[in-house]
Amino acid sequence: MKSIAVRDKMRIRLPQGDRGSLSVFYRGENMRESQASKIVFRLGGDILKSRGMALEKGFRQHGTVSVYEHSLRVAVMCVMIAALLPFRTDLTSLVRGALLHDYFLYDWHSRDRSHRFHGFIHAKRAFQNANRDFTLNRVEKNMILSHMFPLGPLPGNKEAWIITVADKICALMEVCHIAIALARRNRVMFVS
Repeated sequence: MKSIAVRDKMRIRLPQGDRGSLSVFYRGENMRESQASKIVFRLGGDILKSRGMALEKGFRQHGTVSVYEHSLRVAVMCVMIAALLPFRTDLTSLVRGALLHDYFLYDWHSRDRSHRFHGFIHAKRAFQNANRDFTLNRVEKNMILSHMFPLGPLPGNKEAWIITVADKICALMEVCHIAIALARRNRVMFVS
């Protein structure tokens, strides 16, 4: 287990293997966006470097934000939320599921009849594409399929509930161009 110092006496342990969770030293604490970003790039690097994610950079999600940027923001927000929770989460699955939650790989703003019900159908398309391009576990599959709750199925695990909340926070920030301070004493700032 490799550790990265994030504050004077606080350390975060990142997994060496396939699965991991935030160290007990960090659970229940506030985390800076930059710290969460490092975790996302470490655990989701293979996804971020993929051809599909490169395609996402060319598709708009909300306003001027690309699908790639949105997915990255959601993954960072998921890690920050997980750090605040008093229980363990599968951090690797949380990051991977968050990065792939909008992996539908099309521009839903184009006038194509197949995009008419995007809010209801894109989770299934994202799942199909992600399942084709990556090996997904049960947690990641549920996260992708249920992240649009209540427009989609009920989330079936902690990680799916976290992404459901994180996705809505990030979408609201992107659509309304608002800044949200997530921590006491200005230690964490997540600005869109």
